[in-house]
Amino acid sequence: MNSIKQLFGIRYPIVQGGMIWNSGYKLASAVSNAGGLGLIGAGSMYPDVLREHIQKCQKATDKPFGVNVPMLYPNIQEIMDIIVAERVKIVFTSAGNPKTWTEFLKSNGITVVHVVSSSKFALKAEEAGVDAVVAEGFEAGGHNGREESTTLTLIPMVREKIQIPLIAAGGIATGRGMLAAMALGADGVQMGSRFAASVESSAHDAFKQTVVSLGEGETHVTLKELAPVRLIKNKFYHDVQALYAQGATVESLQQLLGRARAKRGMFEGDLVEGELEIGQIAGLIRDIKPAAQIIEDVIAEFEAARKELLQLEV
Repeated sequence: MNSIKQLFGIRYPIVQGGMIWNSGYKLASAVSNAGGLGLIGAGSMYPDVLREHIQKCQKATDKPFGVNVPMLYPNIQEIMDIIVAERVKIVFTSAGNPKTWTEFLKSNGITVVHVVSSSKFALKAEEAGVDAVVAEGFEAGGHNGREESTTLTLIPMVREKIQIPLIAAGGIATGRGMLAAMALGADGVQMGSRFAASVESSAHDAFKQTVVSLGEGETHVTLKELAPVRLIKNKFYHDVQALYAQGATVESLQQLLGRARAKRGMFEGDLVEGELEIGQIAGLIRDIKPAAQIIEDVIAEFEAARKELLQLEV
């Protein structure tokens, strides 16, 4: 049996990315009800809001779901305590050292997955005791690894180093992409951008419409001095580039970024001054569909592509 399906108790080895301002309980429960693993994105939630979303998700689905926790937030202890108190069974950690929280979570019966951007960090995560890793390539939207490794090269490198289940992420939004990732050694996939453009995504409709209108080359990774992030090339992005041209410092970049700019863009729909995070694969996303339809289409394309490959000759 597929190791990701077995680990999480799900029908398909598809995980929905726990994206800030996109991944509330409506999306997580819809993905879980459709046979994937839905994730609530704790990164954009105050502790009391996270508790509310967990409780609503528990009412909206009887299938497994999890919470994605970026470990760089100051109230991380409170968030972890809520996760334990609300009996969440699966946690994806990112943006931090997996040793910090893995033992605590596992001692409370929680399955732990850590997001990495290199084979070195994948091995460290395995040594820390996580149950699986997500290896995320440079194509991904939002905050990114500094190594700039693409998914095509990252997945086989990570597979070579670790024994635990491997989930591929970054640039995957189709059944063909899923098949390619699994051919390279992944046991399953995580999709963020495709689910950002879903009916149940909590992102603003204006942001979703922008995502499905994007073409090739309309995103770029910037702000590497703060934390590398892939953004849509809107006015805010161009303001950042103009600041670089003037000799940007860390302080000037922080001042320009300010606070809550991602919320302003993705959640409130300010397409001009907001921070609009999405992956390169947005150039292949043409429509906004229910999460269940997305999963159905991905699996159908996966199966069709797999049959096509059987006919290939070399």
